[in-house]
Amino acid sequence: MLGSALFRALIATAAIGPPSHLECAPRIGEGAAVRVPKGDDGDDRSGGDADADVAALVRAARAGDRAAFAALYRRFARAVHAVVLARASYGDAGDLVQDVFVVALERLEQVADPAAFPGWILSVARSRAIDHVRKQRPVELVGEPAATPAPTAEAQRALDAIRALPEAYRETLIMRFVEGMTGPEIAERTGLAPGSVRVNLHRGMKLLRDKLEADRG
Repeated sequence: MLGSALFRALIATAAIGPPSHLECAPRIGEGAAVRVPKGDDGDDRSGGDADADVAALVRAARAGDRAAFAALYRRFARAVHAVVLARASYGDAGDLVQDVFVVALERLEQVADPAAFPGWILSVARSRAIDHVRKQRPVELVGEPAATPAPTAEAQRALDAIRALPEAYRETLIMRFVEGMTGPEIAERTGLAPGSVRVNLHRGMKLLRDKLEADRG
């Protein structure tokens, strides 16, 4: 059993959750942004009902309904933040989330099946995060920018350990332990089957424990 302070820091990752400016919808175009609460929208539906609801929101957003797009932001911001944080620094993640949703609004017409929005927006998030990291100078990858309150040293080490895992595991673990998402929420926001989420969490946690133990020497 892993009893190190480092692993406890991982479990207590509420301290390194999304930056505070994720509390509002992305600033798109002219005028004030639509304010939305931070976190989940309280929708505990699953399966076809949730897919249909997402599809309806996408169709409404395509028609210019800003409130519908704000609802999509509220529902998927944490998942997008997790995907970005799996690759980019904590200090850059918040701005990248905003960028992802700006791109999403501009390209909503490209989503052939509105119900496929969850997988599509996470794909956009991966692409933007990868492009961002590639454009950075090597020195910028060493530490977190001072402009955003940084995680504790141990929490940062835990994040680094997660980032060293295979993609499927690191994204799922960050959604669970950094963003505080439940298994059903992860399944809905990613389009994965609930069983696949459970497998990813179980295997990812085992790999993470092994890595943290090995790093302790």
